[in-house]
Amino acid sequence: MSDLKPSEIVKELDKYIIGQQKAKRSVSIALRNRWRRRQVPEDLRDEIAPKNIILIGPTGVGKTEIARRLSRLTDSPFTKVEASKFTEVGYMGRDVESMVRDLLELTVNMVKAKAQESVEEKARQIAEERMLDLLLPKPRAKQKQDSEAAKQIPIDFMAHNDAESSSTREKLREMLREGKLDNRYVDIDISDRAVPVVEIFSSMGIEEMGINFKDMLGGIMPKSSKRRKLKVPEAMRTLAQEEAQNLVDMEEVVSRAIKKVEQTGIIFLDEIDKIVSKNGSHGPDVSREGVQRDLLPVVEGCNVTTKYGPVKTDHILFIASGAFHTIKPSDLIPELQGRFPIRVELDSLGKDEFVRILTEPKNALLLQYLALLRTEGVDVVFENDAVAKIAKIAEEVNNLTENIGARRLHTLMEYLLEDILFDAPDMKEKRIVIDGKYVDDKLKDIKDDEDLSRYIL
Repeated sequence: MSDLKPSEIVKELDKYIIGQQKAKRSVSIALRNRWRRRQVPEDLRDEIAPKNIILIGPTGVGKTEIARRLSRLTDSPFTKVEASKFTEVGYMGRDVESMVRDLLELTVNMVKAKAQESVEEKARQIAEERMLDLLLPKPRAKQKQDSEAAKQIPIDFMAHNDAESSSTREKLREMLREGKLDNRYVDIDISDRAVPVVEIFSSMGIEEMGINFKDMLGGIMPKSSKRRKLKVPEAMRTLAQEEAQNLVDMEEVVSRAIKKVEQTGIIFLDEIDKIVSKNGSHGPDVSREGVQRDLLPVVEGCNVTTKYGPVKTDHILFIASGAFHTIKPSDLIPELQGRFPIRVELDSLGKDEFVRILTEPKNALLLQYLALLRTEGVDVVFENDAVAKIAKIAEEVNNLTENIGARRLHTLMEYLLEDILFDAPDMKEKRIVIDGKYVDDKLKDIKDDEDLSRYIL
């Protein structure tokens, strides 16, 4: 992240997201400010709060994608939550602190996976030694004598036996590495600690109780192992995974994960406009203002209790988004407005943007369908007029019905290619050209019938 200037962040986002330059500039500045904060003197560092952002715009214009790509770009912990799932404490639903717990859980798993990758080679070596022990077990008589009768056996005799055993072991090691033992089965013991499932329903979540029930019961329950018969390659993978888990220091993993969340975590709060009450606090909107007040301390900065320990939210970056059709950001409670100083309005998408979305990004929709059909040996070619026609129809349907932005393209493409996708395995003609006429024939009747297009497109 320290190497990325705001202009470079925007350039990377351009590879996946069309347009929305104002939003890209805002998020790139917010991200760079995190790096700048870490360069300032330590006494001032904790005083600099993250500049949280509200992205305003209809669905399907790229709000979520901007936040998701941003986190992948910087390898930051990221979670997306719908604000409408939260309810004020006392009502049935999730409490707002659960989003921080979810973020930490994801980060712990991510850091643990990376830690296991770093010890993969060592784990494979230990697994290889365990496999050789299984393939060349010591005789039972020798196992008993090792501890008791070792003193009576002449030293030169022991050395001779050890050398012979070592030679056989090295031959087996060579055969194992060359894959000559791949069809052989071995019995391995895999540790299996059965922990009964305990579900507790509370408004605060299980972590608030200060007890990790799973760990507690795991310590009480006896540790058992189950024996499985596996082929040598599969057994090697299983043993290597087990050894990798044993080599990873979980305390260090948790410590690094908490630090990562506190310093570089990103929480994307979708549908924040759904927790804004339009007409006072009565009727079904009774808990909405309460959710905003519950969100306030988390966004402002507090300690959230998790099963891994307390997590500070002072420097987590919050990116909120909403359509704000019938309400305005100023309808949020004043304290929460103050915690989201940056507001960016995203542009609605039209025909020109749809053409670019279909063809330009690295994960362009047309490229996805071409790759899917290529697996069946079918080569589909889209003419320029076909792409323009699809984009034009998407714009018209969005204007006539609900405006769902670029998501309309998915619906159109599925309906347009339905027959080809169904018949692809049995097609004799392996090259199909889709032009403007094909698109018109397939979509014109439905598009012209407004009632029908509401149901199908």
